[in-house]
Amino acid sequence: MKVLKYIGLCFLALGCSSLEFNDFWKNPDIDTYSPNKVLIVGMTSNKKARLQFENGLKEAYELRGVAAVTSSEFLRASFTSEKKTEEDLSALEDKLINEGFDTILLTKVIGVEDKIAYKTNYKSFDPGYTKFKEDYLKYQDAYYNPDYYEEYSIYHTETSMYCICPTNPRELIWKGYIDVTDPNSVDDTVNEYVRLVVIILDEEQLINPGFIDTGVHDPAIQ
Repeated sequence: MKVLKYIGLCFLALGCSSLEFNDFWKNPDIDTYSPNKVLIVGMTSNKKARLQFENGLKEAYELRGVAAVTSSEFLRASFTSEKKTEEDLSALEDKLINEGFDTILLTKVIGVEDKIAYKTNYKSFDPGYTKFKEDYLKYQDAYYNPDYYEEYSIYHTETSMYCICPTNPRELIWKGYIDVTDPNSVDDTVNEYVRLVVIILDEEQLINPGFIDTGVHDPAIQ
């Protein structure tokens, strides 16, 4: 039911026809979580999208009185240019703890689906077309008309929150899955994604309380 609620909230609040929140997992041992200092990591080779995404979430955390640092600020450029070992990442976690971090928020694309859709919707059965030639004429564009089909891509993304608290196990707190369908504007899509993540974390009490302008002003929805 919560997933359905968030999907509805996504469309009402953001008007985000390109975003769909599919599922999430929350650590059953954690009801609420108030981070003190967060490292925000966007794993993408698109530097512009990464900066915009990380800075958007940084601003959201800072508005709630939480210290936040982007990976673009904290990690050297060379860190992402080559593969890391488990020992490298353990050393990074130790460094984060020594510098007062207790949380990592990691977002990445975990898969891409290429889709093909008809540009025109047809009924499954039309009683007016009962002859071969009528049926053939209606659908013959499939052979030679490139406009008969529409190709698009769905990007499956995952955002995860990890605790690296020095006195507690380094564990997963929350993980959510969001699909981004054929984004036309990187700026708009990133902004919508950031707002959706913040709304969900707020609902799950995993981010310090703060005002969220969802764009919905109906008292029945607030």
